[in-house]
Amino acid sequence: QVQLAESGGGLVQAGGSLRLSCAASGRTFGSRAMGWFRQAPGKEREFAASINWSGGSTYYAGSVKGRFTISRDNAKSTVYLQMNSLKPEDTAVYYCAASPGGTYASATYYATLGAYEYWGQGTQVTVSS
Repeated sequence: QVQLAESGGGLVQAGGSLRLSCAASGRTFGSRAMGWFRQAPGKEREFAASINWSGGSTYYAGSVKGRFTISRDNAKSTVYLQMNSLKPEDTAVYYCAASPGGTYASATYYATLGAYEYWGQGTQVTVSS
């Protein structure tokens, strides 16, 4: 069982930055790919970024590439999402997710909801214009 707890959301003006954190419980964090997804009101949950178990491979949605950076610290069982140059359309609840431990797949696979076994409760990000 893995529990995920996101933090770092808030209200920011367009062009600003936020860093989200996701702390994981359990001893298997280091063997899991991690992802960040987001869901705006009235819309489906969508992929934002993913990172493999070691941190050596990352993948981004086109809408955030070049502005968001995903990273992880396996010693702290934490994954981060640094969000720069925020836009009003980035407003959403942001969720982190953990894949099953010990699995290895393509970057595009980890852009899908079905790749993940555990989800956090989400943190609200609101970008004002």
